[in-house]
Amino acid sequence: MTGPSFRVVIPSRYGATRLPGKPLRLLAGRPLIEHVWRRAVESAATTVIVATDDERVRAVVEGFGGVAWMTSPDLPSGTDRIAAVAARGGWADDEVVVNLQGDEPCMPPAAIRAVAMLLAGRPADQAAIATCATPIREPAELFDPAVVKVVVDDAGLARWFSRAPIPWVRGRFEPGAAPPAELPEAVPFLRHLGLYAYRAGVLGRICAAPPHPHERAESLEQLRALCLGIGICVRVLEGPFGPGVDTEADLRSTEAFLARRTAG
Repeated sequence: MTGPSFRVVIPSRYGATRLPGKPLRLLAGRPLIEHVWRRAVESAATTVIVATDDERVRAVVEGFGGVAWMTSPDLPSGTDRIAAVAARGGWADDEVVVNLQGDEPCMPPAAIRAVAMLLAGRPADQAAIATCATPIREPAELFDPAVVKVVVDDAGLARWFSRAPIPWVRGRFEPGAAPPAELPEAVPFLRHLGLYAYRAGVLGRICAAPPHPHERAESLEQLRALCLGIGICVRVLEGPFGPGVDTEADLRSTEAFLARRTAG
């Protein structure tokens, strides 16, 4: 593939609260982290590094031929791990680095590449972060607080992220009422996908800033960047996208998804 080069860093923490040892849990006969690493390699990234806090993860990654760098267990987020890797690697400020979550074994390689190319194609003074979204068509999805929504302006820049249904359609949505049977067709409802590309130089700025009150309120780290005035451009992609893995039930549903994809 041609186009600007980019790197992928996969933050992978061993001690997940809801699924301890998550990176090493088996999925279709392979560790979860290996599936994620394979998606990154298939995206044609020039570098793929797993950033972990546990020697067991490092050993498994190196065992299947990947590269793993150790990061401090005290780092509070995946963004901090990526910033630590970028600093250790001495990466230039304008290098594009994709944050691929370590629990996204079904993320399409084309989406990984798309978010990197989106950022590479934007002027640095317009956006330092890129991310993806997919259309929401079901009311239950829009009103689910576990689904993060994003509003995008006409220039393709994110204006807000929320767990609430945004934009709120006056006269069609009622506070405290059940979701409507159908969504208004003329309103672009978008589900945010937790896939990011950063210019390496912005990582330190984000990690050095304290959590913003809006970020704390919604429990959404990307609001810190918005509140710092950092532009986030958004690529809208058509799904479906496979499930991420947070629980035992997710492992089963993801295994079924992978089996259907292989059979297809």
